[in-house]
Amino acid sequence: MASDDIARLADALSKTHVGDGELSYKGLGLKLDDAESVEELVREIEHYTGLRALRLEGNTVGVDAARAIAKALQSKDLLQRCYWSDMFTGRLRSEIPTALRSLGGALMSAGARLTELDLSDNAFGPDGVKGIEQLLKSPSCHNLQELRLNNCGMGIGGGKILAEALIEGHRQSSEHGAPLKLRVFVAGRNRLENEGARALARAFQLIGSLEEVHMPQNGINHAGVMALASAMRHNPELRVLNFNDNTFTKRGTLAMAQALRHLRNVQVINFGDCLVRSEGAIALAAVLREGLPILKELNLSFGEITEAAALVVAQAVMDKSDMEKVDLNGRLTGSVCVAVTDDEGEPDDEDEEDDDDASDASDNCDEDNGEIVKENGTTREGDKLFPPPQVDASDPHNAADVLLKIAALYSEEPETKTAVLETIDAVLKKLLCGSAFQSYCFLSSLLVKMGLLKGEGRVKKASLVPGQLLCLEHAIQQEYFTGHHASLLHTFMSK
Repeated sequence: MASDDIARLADALSKTHVGDGELSYKGLGLKLDDAESVEELVREIEHYTGLRALRLEGNTVGVDAARAIAKALQSKDLLQRCYWSDMFTGRLRSEIPTALRSLGGALMSAGARLTELDLSDNAFGPDGVKGIEQLLKSPSCHNLQELRLNNCGMGIGGGKILAEALIEGHRQSSEHGAPLKLRVFVAGRNRLENEGARALARAFQLIGSLEEVHMPQNGINHAGVMALASAMRHNPELRVLNFNDNTFTKRGTLAMAQALRHLRNVQVINFGDCLVRSEGAIALAAVLREGLPILKELNLSFGEITEAAALVVAQAVMDKSDMEKVDLNGRLTGSVCVAVTDDEGEPDDEDEEDDDDASDASDNCDEDNGEIVKENGTTREGDKLFPPPQVDASDPHNAADVLLKIAALYSEEPETKTAVLETIDAVLKKLLCGSAFQSYCFLSSLLVKMGLLKGEGRVKKASLVPGQLLCLEHAIQQEYFTGHHASLLHTFMSK
């Protein structure tokens, strides 16, 4: 090693932070290729009594240098925190797993019990995950609380390996009476996609102790989001959820909204650039109304939601005393008539249906109404109304369809009018007197059916008749139709 390189290293070491059990070489830009290049560093480690944290981020470590550092770590049984991000710049991808195995093996040999491990910004791919696989399974990680693997290029394969390692670590630690209680998980920008997300969801559900989950920019769509949402329900201490820049669409957002109904400690939600869409935003607004009491930050930006849906969300957070930031910026649309139909990512065949639908509905009105009368019991027998139709609040689309069909029977003929309005009341009491989540999902489905809100996929809009609007006018004056329900409808109908 050249004398000037030795001098440079000595100078760098003189600037390291030593204290509170931490030895830091952070951001020194050292090029550590071999054992000779780390002699001074190794000496510092060996002579540091009570080493609890080692910072190597912002340097570049070769295989031989990693082996030399590992040898020094074999006696450091008190080490708890390893900050090793951005540590392999310029190294061959094939070198990194070997270096990681050396370092991990040393920690296991020492009997260290890590609480934090940060390997972010190391582009090691799935092979790099194999390099830490045994470490994550070992007793050295049974007390792990924070795992940061941001921007590592793990891919689907790496995500699966990581998930299995966490599951095995949890199994082994549980056998020893102290199950793994991971609190913070960070794995953004890793191309995990649906398969990787599903694998990790299984691990998260098993662990159940997560407080922060950061998985932005992973190419996850609704299938993976739904799996993650299911896992989040089993982590009651969650405080931060960051899934920015994945593709939720309506199905993924509804699943996340359902999960959030079970979580009381969430303080930060970042679903920005996740394509939550208007129906998803309304579902989240319902959860905001009935839960999430200490929420501080909400990001639904660039979610392709209408202005009206954004207003519903804004109204839902007005009473949140801890709220500090609400971000609804980006691609807000003033009405459902704006030109966003061609780029929403899912087929919108309902926009291309034949113009004859309205006239066909009108021609068949009498026939259809007769069937609805028989099916839903909206005629009278003497003075008694037949039982109201069976509607399922968990199927909001069908419930909205049933309601509009019943309302279409309205007429000013006294018996028919009374029968229809009584049936409407019975149906809406059931649909609106449950949870805000169910009632908001129903109302958003109703708005889609009425053509006032852009829906996803193939949704056949109803051909509105005056009776349906008269029935709604009647309904909003009843006690079961609360102020926030009326406000939701008014927000869309006034746009």
